[in-house]
Amino acid sequence: MEAEEGTQQPQLVIAHKLFQLTQNDVDDIEKVRLRDEVFNFIIANDMAPLYETLVSYKIFDLDQKALESMRAKIEEELKKLDEKIADAEENLGESEVREAHLAKSLFYIRIGDKEKALEQLKLTESKTVAVGQKMDLVFYMLQIGFFHKDFDLISKNIDKAKNLFEEGGDWERKNRLKVFEGLYCMSTRNFKKAADLFLDSISTFTTYELFPYDTFVFYTVLTGIISLDRVSLKQKVVDTPEILTVIGKIPYLSDFLNSLYDCQYKSFFTAFAGLTEHIKLDRYLHPHFRYYMREIRTVVYSQFLESYKSVTIEAMAKAFGVTVDFIDLELSRFIAAGKLHCKIDKVAGVLETNRPDSKNALYQATIKQGDFLLNRIQKLSRVIDL
Repeated sequence: MEAEEGTQQPQLVIAHKLFQLTQNDVDDIEKVRLRDEVFNFIIANDMAPLYETLVSYKIFDLDQKALESMRAKIEEELKKLDEKIADAEENLGESEVREAHLAKSLFYIRIGDKEKALEQLKLTESKTVAVGQKMDLVFYMLQIGFFHKDFDLISKNIDKAKNLFEEGGDWERKNRLKVFEGLYCMSTRNFKKAADLFLDSISTFTTYELFPYDTFVFYTVLTGIISLDRVSLKQKVVDTPEILTVIGKIPYLSDFLNSLYDCQYKSFFTAFAGLTEHIKLDRYLHPHFRYYMREIRTVVYSQFLESYKSVTIEAMAKAFGVTVDFIDLELSRFIAAGKLHCKIDKVAGVLETNRPDSKNALYQATIKQGDFLLNRIQKLSRVIDL
């Protein structure tokens, strides 16, 4: 079950393929190929519990013969594992007992039985003393959480891992946990924290069981662009050697990043269009696709308008390589939502920026809250007088 160093955990590869099978944007020929790959993997790994779930969702048709064959193999393997546990408890030491229980845990993970895997991992934990080994068990639970996208399970185990580190823990495991937590934050739309965690891990990345390094860089760039200011983006992303070595391997990503920083907005929109398919078909980013599209457009429009007190709509449309009507409609939506601080003079065809005065806004907020507090005190004083 355990992935070799430098390779993604096989179950997470299959989880991504299963996700693509449910997407309308994937063409039918590709879905046939994916379905065959997933089915062959399930049969090869005796994943009867997962197969039954997929049959219930009508992703696969029931093959009773294949299901019974997998069940028979599972029963036979569990018998061997139980015998190994019994032998270890009777004739061997605590370390061997723990290893026997761990083997059974990994078997349940391999066949996709979530509940029994978690139950067996807890039993294995009760046999475990070393903090490092307890951390490894938490990582297995996190992998199960990401396979099933059980964010409650992931959150609890991230907190558990942090508590274990207070007892002691090596740097390698701490760095791995940052990537797990970063992926959790990105999957739950906390892009700012995800970017910080990914950037902290960029030079120490070893979490290949979650995803390849190319994918890690892809996530780091996407979260960084909408989370970092222009200066930080240059220092931490644009000029980072680790990112520069692989960013060219990912279609459109280099143009996406550099055209934004270099203010080449027409090239940015071209690269942006090319990346949308990649983002939409990513298992973790897909639920936030529309949100991310809005946020990145807010970033790029704000960057353009920051250079001007006023600019014609036509000049902005030309810079982005789109029509005047498109820019007019786009900006009106973002202005109405409070995302952009400008106003449109439709008659003159001009955009006028009105950057908010942060000090004045803070003063107004203080006055408003002060009035509210005084009103509450006056009401309370009336009640006390009565």
